[in-house]
Amino acid sequence: MSKVVKQIYDSLTSRVQVKLRIMARFSSRKFNTENELYDYAIGALARRMRSTAELKRLLRRRVEADEIGQTLVELVIRKLKDQGYLNDAKYAVAYSSFRRDNEKFGQRRVVTELKVKGVHGDVISAAIDSAYQDVNEEKQARDYLRRKRLTKPKDKRDAARVFRHLLRAGFASKTIFTILKKWEVDEEVLEELQIPEQE
Repeated sequence: MSKVVKQIYDSLTSRVQVKLRIMARFSSRKFNTENELYDYAIGALARRMRSTAELKRLLRRRVEADEIGQTLVELVIRKLKDQGYLNDAKYAVAYSSFRRDNEKFGQRRVVTELKVKGVHGDVISAAIDSAYQDVNEEKQARDYLRRKRLTKPKDKRDAARVFRHLLRAGFASKTIFTILKKWEVDEEVLEELQIPEQE
């Protein structure tokens, strides 16, 4: 190996090692007191809203896995709830409204995402009912298509693509077929796309 190549290699190796040491120090730091964990939780909530389950998962990685660590997590969660910083009902309503207005998603997609985030089923139902109360699902689906710049399908393949997009976005197949029929998609294509409705 030439002298120049060896110098470059050594320089890069030392930089990578320094970065790894810095990352290890910050990413694996364990908190031992309630105040330290509380400050970390406040910082996490300041970056973005989180459900109780999400925050618990985040905090559990920052404490020892013993009983004391779990007690610290529960104390911090209780304190945040008492202070009003952590509220799954408000979180679910805000999240549902955001996904409805900005992403133009249907109810099913939002319900699935909230379940993944650990929000309780009753809280999800109430949030979805309030967020989608006055929403016309067909109009919402058309807004989603416009947002994704999806146009009237030209052939069977395009129709299937539009169908999959809308299904993943959380719209009922009944609504999707209504839109495709209004776009005058061939009946044979619609029959091929038909799947049993999951309620």
